[in-house]
Amino acid sequence: MPAFDIAFVGHMAFDEVEPFESPAYVKPGSAVLCGAVAAVRAGAHTVVVTRMSAEDAWILDSMTAAGVEVLLLPAPQTTYMKVVHPSADVDVRTLTQVHSAGFFHAGEFPSINTRWIHLAGISDQEFDLSFIQFLLARNCKLSADMQSFVRQVDSKGVVQFQDFPSKKELIPLLDAVKLDVVEAEILTGTRDLERAALIIEFWGCPEVVVTQAEGVLARVNGRTYYEKFTNRSVVGRTGRGDTTFGGYLAWRLEHGPEEALKFAAALVSIKMETPGPFQGTLEDVLQRMQKD
Repeated sequence: MPAFDIAFVGHMAFDEVEPFESPAYVKPGSAVLCGAVAAVRAGAHTVVVTRMSAEDAWILDSMTAAGVEVLLLPAPQTTYMKVVHPSADVDVRTLTQVHSAGFFHAGEFPSINTRWIHLAGISDQEFDLSFIQFLLARNCKLSADMQSFVRQVDSKGVVQFQDFPSKKELIPLLDAVKLDVVEAEILTGTRDLERAALIIEFWGCPEVVVTQAEGVLARVNGRTYYEKFTNRSVVGRTGRGDTTFGGYLAWRLEHGPEEALKFAAALVSIKMETPGPFQGTLEDVLQRMQKD
């Protein structure tokens, strides 16, 4: 039997966040943090493989305290991101990569036995196609967050949201794709969640999960599902998509897509009411699902 249910792969980072008309703050962040904590709190045996400076290993404490196992690949520096919200619209933000821990390489990747590998990158400075092709040899399912390719870092460190030229080569390699409405429009030319998911499905991926401010859509094996979020505030908006997909993957291991989507929507709705990774319990999520 696999040792792990899900392996999240990506940079751990420092996030310097400037909310609209609120004081700035710095805290540990990244897609792997929010996704892995959601998955482990949903009951999945979860591991994170990350690249970062060993000197900053203390920022992994919140993950390990939640029950996530972590495998650290040493890098000269830890990724540092600056996130600025210039308006009250939480979906509008500018990102700058101040430091990067660099690309993952096949030669350094640990031999882990897992049912699923999810590539949860912060930018296009983490995974290339050769690394992804290496992962395909593993006897497990493989998914990717499309922000890992759409968020392209320019020479000044500014993250530009741009189309990924090799998308039609990458997407058929994946068992599932995660993206938000902004990334969907960049890749497919439409903000309509179902139309975007249909296009990605046509390109060769059987399972597509797309988030927006109001809710989340899944297109799985030719069927479409949608769930609204029920959060009462957006103070914990950062990490919305990563948390959604982490919860979805964890519940999807033993449940159908419709049930997994309901679970993920309930979980992330609770998370968005408090800053940071999901801090609730499985019982909290199940109760929220019943209320909805």
